[in-house]
Amino acid sequence: MSVTPLRALPIDELRQRTSTKWRKYGEDVLPFFVAETDYALAPAITEVLTRAVRLGDTGYTPPEPGVREAFVGFAERRWGWKVDPSHVFWTGDVMMGVVEILRRVIEPGDRVVVMPPVYPPFYDTVEEAGGVVDRVPLIETADGWEIDLLGVEAALAGGARAVLLCNPHNPTGTVHSRQTLAALADIAEGFGATVISDEIHGPLAYAQRPFTPFLSASDSAGRVGYAVTSASKTFNLAGLKCAVMVAGGDTQAKELRALPWEVEWRTGLFGALSNVAAYSADSDEWLASLLAALDANRMLLADLLAEHLPQARYLPPDAGFLAWVDLSAYGWGENPAVKVLRDAKVALHHGPLFGTEGKGYVRINFGCDPDLLREAVERVGALARS
Repeated sequence: MSVTPLRALPIDELRQRTSTKWRKYGEDVLPFFVAETDYALAPAITEVLTRAVRLGDTGYTPPEPGVREAFVGFAERRWGWKVDPSHVFWTGDVMMGVVEILRRVIEPGDRVVVMPPVYPPFYDTVEEAGGVVDRVPLIETADGWEIDLLGVEAALAGGARAVLLCNPHNPTGTVHSRQTLAALADIAEGFGATVISDEIHGPLAYAQRPFTPFLSASDSAGRVGYAVTSASKTFNLAGLKCAVMVAGGDTQAKELRALPWEVEWRTGLFGALSNVAAYSADSDEWLASLLAALDANRMLLADLLAEHLPQARYLPPDAGFLAWVDLSAYGWGENPAVKVLRDAKVALHHGPLFGTEGKGYVRINFGCDPDLLREAVERVGALARS
């Protein structure tokens, strides 16, 4: 059955938004840097938030906001993953969850494996938890990026106590295979290490490479792991604070129950309401339309780059709306986003912020109107020809 792609909102309407994407730069700049999308909210979310505002339902988040049940239902519908409800907890956002779990599983000074190029807050989160970043870069192949399992094994053998996994990976958009995730879990279990998987982009995996939740990859993954996720990236809810923490087993669930009560209280009421609506079956049709739009845009970007920036290197992501693009052939320095912003008035995310492996790269948000994406690439292409 064909799905009608979701249409982005008009730019004059988008410029009325007050979020970071539309307020950091002036109206002469096209914003493609931060991970906010340009679509109207899913109707179920608009309905629940509108009702809350009308009622003045703006108080504290209740002890049982429905997040647990909604996520359990979504995980089973979407991925066939049967999550034990007693293993599900919630907090304000994914990085809050990650840092609180890290505080439970490492001691100050312990090393934590991260896999650059990776979402910049990963580095800060490890340090906030008292850990030390242990870099094990992804391996780039002709077909994309892969986890360096031998590198992870060496890091754990050298004393690292935890692995911070990005699944799907940001910024490359890599969906790690079940086999790779199971192998990672086996390695971690062999060294008594913990794996914490950030799975915020999981609902945005395309059909060609289905998403595997880490905790479902194998029995050993359940024994060593935690997952932290949210509807916020898929449904554009970053300003409404709510994330889900999932324990791989009873032992991890005990650790999550032992977290300070404030960790749960950081969840915003609007965040909880909107996550419940997002995870409900009422939002499944909207999500299918979103994926159809993003799927078309990720391939459109490949065509646009081939036409206007033929020396750029880009592999369409397996998941998400973020493109990892190598512009180093154009000689615009280690951080080409600086020149692109200054001279083309297009704001892209700075590649080096993702690690030294990001030198010469930019990250482009293609969760937008195709014509806006076309205009942005044309502007950068003109800069390359000048």
